Amino acid sequence: MRLLISFAALFLSITFLQLSSGAIGPLDALSGHKLGFTNNEIGILGSAHFLGFFVGCWWSPRLMGSVGHTRAFAAFAAFGAIGAIAHPMLLDPSAWAVMRIMTGLCVAGCYTVIEAWMQAKLTNQTRGRVMGTYRVVDIGASSLAQLMIGVLEPASYVSYNLLAILCCACLFPLTLSRIEQPKVPAAPRLHPIRTAILSPLGAAGVMVAGTTSAAFRMVSPIYGQEIGLTAQQIGSFLATVLIGGAVAQFPVGYLADKFDRRHVLIGLSVASVVVCVGFSFVNPDTLGMVYLMAALFGLMTFPIFSVSAAHANDFAKPENVVEVNASLMFIYAVGAIFSPVVASALITGFGPSALFLFISAAHVFLVVFGLARMGVRPTSGTKTRYKYVPRTSYIVGRLLRKKR
Repeated sequence: MRLLISFAALFLSITFLQLSSGAIGPLDALSGHKLGFTNNEIGILGSAHFLGFFVGCWWSPRLMGSVGHTRAFAAFAAFGAIGAIAHPMLLDPSAWAVMRIMTGLCVAGCYTVIEAWMQAKLTNQTRGRVMGTYRVVDIGASSLAQLMIGVLEPASYVSYNLLAILCCACLFPLTLSRIEQPKVPAAPRLHPIRTAILSPLGAAGVMVAGTTSAAFRMVSPIYGQEIGLTAQQIGSFLATVLIGGAVAQFPVGYLADKFDRRHVLIGLSVASVVVCVGFSFVNPDTLGMVYLMAALFGLMTFPIFSVSAAHANDFAKPENVVEVNASLMFIYAVGAIFSPVVASALITGFGPSALFLFISAAHVFLVVFGLARMGVRPTSGTKTRYKYVPRTSYIVGRLLRKKR
């Protein structure tokens, strides 16, 4: 209990950060629709967020090395607060894209600082309890952020001001904490091509996870509006997907440790295709069915990143695990940058169901590629233990690796 209390400041900062950053994506989609932005312009906002995330993951370890954990955290939180509060000042999609780059920087930078801080304080005896609490806090705050969409008025100064206040509030727990700042960890090396050669299927899996997750998170509010959902219903729709994804980690983890992970990965992708195609036939007036499909979507798609990462780690040497996980995050971010633009353009051209047909096409590719890889080489004889991998920063690989 004392250990968890010592991490309370970090967890509280995460909560405020998620409430702010988790709500700004869907709020931007609803606000852009109200202001007359095109679907393509709204999609660019989602891509801009992941561009900022990509840059923030690379820059944050280096900034920590220059100014320390607390100052780096404050700088990245300032990016997020400015990016949120400036929205009502410039009602232009290009300006909003720059602001979303700032919020992406904030998310990547703040999570990198928090996870580096946690890594320095964890031991093999405490790692499981702390990481379990961390996951609950992260998922819980993210789900609550989606529900906030039901009470935040689109394109309102008050709404964006509230998100900026929450972003500023994340500063208090960490900067006022008496916890001694840890030593700055070395920035992980990125070898995405080497990682793709090491495990082509693992790399393809995280690329598909980035493509589908970003497309859904950033563009699904457009889908919700197109089928007639209210803002509150869209928030519940998004939260249901997150909860479904969280629940799936336990049974999928058991299956991934017990059976060939390639079979699990292909099975999840096949099920994802079925669910996505099913969305095309759902009657939007039957709200219960929409939520059920949302839960199934989260159950089938969200664990794909963790299963792919576990499969890649099976082929990695112990001393290279951190670098492999950092490279997988890089590959994930690359897929996430481009997919919102593509998905929003497809919705414009072919209607709201095109979002899920795009996601299903990505999973069809993963099924075909997975089957092809199974004919090329056998699976690794040594299995690493399945772990739920948060897609938060390049440092997260250190948190999941036991010290020797």
